[in-house]
Order: sequence, then structure tokens, then C-alpha cells
Amino acid sequence: MLWVAAPGQPPRPYPGTAQRHGTADSRHPGLETQHGEEHMSVAPSTQTSLKAERRRLVALGLLRSSATVIVLIAAYYLLPLDRLSGVSLAVSLAVGLAALTGIAAYQVRAIIRHRHSAVRAIEALAITVPSFLLLFAATYFLMAQANSDNFNVHALTRTDALYFTITVFATVGFGDISATSQVARIAVMAQMILDLLVLGLLVKVFLNAVELGREQQAPQQDTGPA
Repeated sequence: MLWVAAPGQPPRPYPGTAQRHGTADSRHPGLETQHGEEHMSVAPSTQTSLKAERRRLVALGLLRSSATVIVLIAAYYLLPLDRLSGVSLAVSLAVGLAALTGIAAYQVRAIIRHRHSAVRAIEALAITVPSFLLLFAATYFLMAQANSDNFNVHALTRTDALYFTITVFATVGFGDISATSQVARIAVMAQMILDLLVLGLLVKVFLNAVELGREQQAPQQDTGPA
């Protein structure tokens, strides 16, 4: 049936048209609701995938750092350190500290370039600190091999040297092993000073690398696909 509007009266729509197409002010309200629900469902799924990826990276980082620490400890016990008794201890310690500095510099660059810089910083710290402790443990072991009067223990084993290094690092000081010679005490004082640098300066450097890495990753995330 054709409807003719009276003068001054707005035209009447055909039956069913409003239900199919909506009014002139809001077209396709059902589609807008559907799109909104899709956006709401996409956001939680994206957050869930990011959290899952972060957990996976943390697990892989812990596995890599644990494997690296195991390799370092095995090298500490298996390498023929006795053959280095003729090398100057000061030179050996200086070379070891230079190598440790290079490792720390590499870790800083890796933190900045990594997508999840905070996760990479945890891995870097888990590798650098054990390397530092094993370096001084090897130094104390070589000092005991060179001169048994350097410590109050007659025969300082590798386990004793590592135990003594960790007690100095943790500032526990049980007193069962102590440095007796002037050279050994200088080495222990050097470790105490470097302990503060490792706990303070190195952690600060890694945190700054994390912030710098996040700043560099932010523009890439902003220009990424929507």
C-alpha cells in the first residue's frame, strides 16, 4: 500500500525498513555493537599473547643463564689452573677483569637491542655475577698454590676458594678461612671494592640500558601494524 504524506508531515517509511537499515541518525547499530565486541575481544587476546611470550622469554633466559653458569663452574673445576702458577697473579687478575668488562659491555648492548630489555637484563646479571665470583675464586686458588702462607688454611682447594669468595661477597665473614699475607689481603680488599661496583654500578648500568632499550622500542611499536 502506498502511503502519501500530508503537507508538512515527514514521509512515513515502508514497514520493516527501520528494522533493516536503522534510522538516519544511527546507521547499522548492530554492526557497531558487533565491531565494538570484536575490539574488546582482540585486546585481551593480545595481552594474553604478550604475557605468554614474556613468560617464555623469561624461562629461556633462565635456562641459558643456568647453562652458562654450569659451564663456567665446570671450567673452574676442570681447567688446569695449576699450570698458571708461574704467571703473575696481578697480570692474571687484570686480564680476567678486562674480559669481565668486555662481557658486561656486550650484555649492555644486548639489553638495548632486545625486544624485552628487562628480561634480557635479568639474564645478563645472572651471567655476570657468577663470572665475577669465579674469577676471584680462581685468583685465591692460584695464590694458595703459589704460597701456602697466603691463607690460614694449609691447602686451599677450589671449593674452599669459591666458598671464601662467596663469603666475602656476601659480607658474612665466618672466619674459618682468612687472608694472612699482605698480598692476599690486598686481593681481598680489591674484591670488596669491586663487590660494591658490581652491586651498585653494574646494576645501575643494566637498568639504564633497560630504559634506553624501551625508548628505542617505543617508536617501532607505535609505527607497527594496528
